[in-house]
Amino acid sequence: MQPDTVSSRHTRAPAQTLQALHIPEALLKIQTVIAVTGLSESTIRRKVAEGKFPAPVKDGTRCTRWVAGNVTNWLRAKVSA
Repeated sequence: MQPDTVSSRHTRAPAQTLQALHIPEALLKIQTVIAVTGLSESTIRRKVAEGKFPAPVKDGTRCTRWVAGNVTNWLRAKVSA
């Protein structure tokens, strides 16, 4: 019996670090937005639909990202409110 191996094309990309927030034009994964805001994915998507959170950008047919500057501006507005 051969050991289970993972094909190199199926390996996951390294996790995105929070350092990406320091680049306003960086495109953030949903996991990063969740980590920064403390909101769940469903809450983020609901707030986007309600116009209460920055809308993501499409970076392909199955790739959605949030612009770091938009997320940090939203966080700043929440803190100052």
